[in-house]
Amino acid sequence: MNIKTIGVVGCGLMGSGIAEVCARHGYNVIVREVNDDFLQKGLERVQGSLARAVDRKKLSAAERDAAWARIRGTTALSDFAACDLVIEAAIENLELKKQIFKELDAVTRPAVILASNTSSLAVTDMAGMTRKPDKVIGTHFFNPVPVLPLLEIVRTFLTSEETLQTMRAFGEGLGKTIIVSKDAPGFIVNALLIPYLLDAVRMVENNFATKEDIDTGIRLGLNHPMGPLTLLDFVGLDTTLFIADEVFKEIKDARFAAPALLRRMVAAGYNGRKSGKGFYDYSKQ
Repeated sequence: MNIKTIGVVGCGLMGSGIAEVCARHGYNVIVREVNDDFLQKGLERVQGSLARAVDRKKLSAAERDAAWARIRGTTALSDFAACDLVIEAAIENLELKKQIFKELDAVTRPAVILASNTSSLAVTDMAGMTRKPDKVIGTHFFNPVPVLPLLEIVRTFLTSEETLQTMRAFGEGLGKTIIVSKDAPGFIVNALLIPYLLDAVRMVENNFATKEDIDTGIRLGLNHPMGPLTLLDFVGLDTTLFIADEVFKEIKDARFAAPALLRRMVAAGYNGRKSGKGFYDYSKQ
C-alpha cells in the first residue's frame, strides 16, 4: 500500500525518535501521548534532536524545518483513522500494548499495518487483539533511533508475506538495515545480548575481575566499541532486568536468570546513565 501518513503511539524516548526519523524521510507523522504534558515533553525532545542534527551537519536548517512541519501531536487515538501505518511505541507492558492494539484495530482501516516497537514482548499476543492479525508485525528500533542503523522486524506466524515485505521496504526507505526474526523471546539481538550482559554482572558479583578490566578486555580483545558494563549503563540496568525477567518467565532458561546484584542495583535506583549512577558514576557529567 502507499504509505504517506504514519501514526506513532507514544512520544517517549523511542516514540519521539521514530516520529523524527519518519518525518525526516518525508512522511507525515501523527504522534499521540496520553496527556498534553507528556506530549509537549516528547515534541520538545524531537525539536532538540533535530537541532543537534543541524549542529552536527547531519541536516540543513531547511531540512529540519521541513521535518518539524510534518509532525503533528495529539492525545486522541481516534486521529489515527487518517494513518496508513501505525507504530506503537508505548512502555514495555504487554497488557497495555494489547489494549492499545484492540483500540487501534477499531479506529484504523482494514488495510492499515499495525506495528509494535518492542524489544522482548510477544507480538502474537498483540495480534490476537485485532481482527487483522496478518497485518500485525514487530518493528524493534534501536536507541537512539535517528542514529543507529538497525531495524529488527519480528514476524509472527500470522503475519502475511505482503505485510513483511511492505515493512521491509518501509524500513529500508528510512535508511535502516533490516534483519528478520520470528516471534521468539528476545528476538535476535536480545536473545544473544542479555545473557552476555548478565554474565558480565555475575563476574563482578563473584569478584572474578574488576568492572574496568572486564570492559577493557572486551573492548580491546574483541574490538567492541564499549564493554558490557558500560553498555549496561547505556541501555539501562532496569531495562535489561525487565527484558531478562520477561524472557525467563516465558522460557525458564537459566541464562536469563538475573543476578542478585543487578536486581539490587535497580532497587537502589542505579539504572545507569539516565539515573546518574550504574556500574559507573555519571553524576558529574
